Amino acid sequence: MSLKEQFGKDVLLTGWGHSRFGKLTDETLESLIVQVATDAITNAGIEPGQIDEIYLGQFNSGMMPLAFPSSLALQVSDQLANVAATRVENACASGSAAFQQGTKSLLAGTAKTVLVIGAEKMTHAGADVVGAALLGADYDMAGQTSTTGFTGLFADVAKHYEKRYGRGDGQLGDVLGSIAAKNHRNGVDNPYAQLRKDLGEEFCRTVSDKNPMVADPLRRTDCSPVSDGSAAVVLSVSPTGGATAPVRLAGFGHANDFFPAERRDPTAFAATRVSWQRALGMAGVELGDLDFAEVHDCFTIAELLMYEAMGLTEPGQGARAVQEGWVFKDGKLPINVSGGLKAKGHPVGATGVSQHVIAAMQLTGTAGDMQLANPSRAAVQNMGGVGIANYVSVLEAV
Repeated sequence: MSLKEQFGKDVLLTGWGHSRFGKLTDETLESLIVQVATDAITNAGIEPGQIDEIYLGQFNSGMMPLAFPSSLALQVSDQLANVAATRVENACASGSAAFQQGTKSLLAGTAKTVLVIGAEKMTHAGADVVGAALLGADYDMAGQTSTTGFTGLFADVAKHYEKRYGRGDGQLGDVLGSIAAKNHRNGVDNPYAQLRKDLGEEFCRTVSDKNPMVADPLRRTDCSPVSDGSAAVVLSVSPTGGATAPVRLAGFGHANDFFPAERRDPTAFAATRVSWQRALGMAGVELGDLDFAEVHDCFTIAELLMYEAMGLTEPGQGARAVQEGWVFKDGKLPINVSGGLKAKGHPVGATGVSQHVIAAMQLTGTAGDMQLANPSRAAVQNMGGVGIANYVSVLEAV
């Protein structure tokens, strides 16, 4: 049973916009929001006054003083005066949380056209400020001093994985290096990406002055960068006559895990697995029906665990997906053709919306040099915290 069969109406992505990701010193949070919102509305072929609601995904958590940005999108046009606008926050999954809130407004019948935006400004803040802000998304480390921040938390996940599945003596490091190299190679073809350089497997696998160990076993190339950026999408219950064909939301899933680390299996990503099951179940499809996926690779170990959480491999066998080429651009399930968070960048509130926009571009044949050959169905997975807040969407070409 698809979403449309379950709820009796379509949810369509009818327009979108995407900024460049990176250190955008000439942009403000407001300018990033206005840029992508304007592009999405124009791409959808509608007037601003046709927007019924706005949802803005932004994490912030102290990275900038302005903590009440929900009305910034109204700067696009006077026609947006008095439109309901809400900021949505769920750590690094804030963008997908905003996307699902917009979806639910359409399904509830309280809106027919919704503008969803994800945006974040991070690079202006010092490393200590960014690190403390991100640690606010961890139950045990929030407010604590840490030299490794969230990298240290995911490094601990990698260590647990090595201990449980016996991938010591550099084996796990080599697999993670291959994932990093894949995503850097993919990022070269993405005009929005922050890092557009093919670094190669040898560089990504090797600790060096240019690729230091940040938190063993994670090197710099295993970590997504600090980024500024934004993305936006218009959601509608019917086609709007936009510049490109619409994309259908076939199913979605959301699941949260317990917050304290002691209540979670560090390598299982149990709630992530449930979010995949819910989304695929609502869409009435299986993993093998997907043509590609954009997943949350904030660190390379997260992507490896995603292969297992989505069911591409059994637990402990995620390395097969890399070593046998399944997740490469020409493999059976390409993962992060955009370069992922690893190369595209990770302006945290923007990430989930960006993933939906990139997937929509692929499904409409408008992804440029990133384009896959005739994909018809995709999944987007976005995560907040260490497997805490988990969102998955299944999208289909119309």
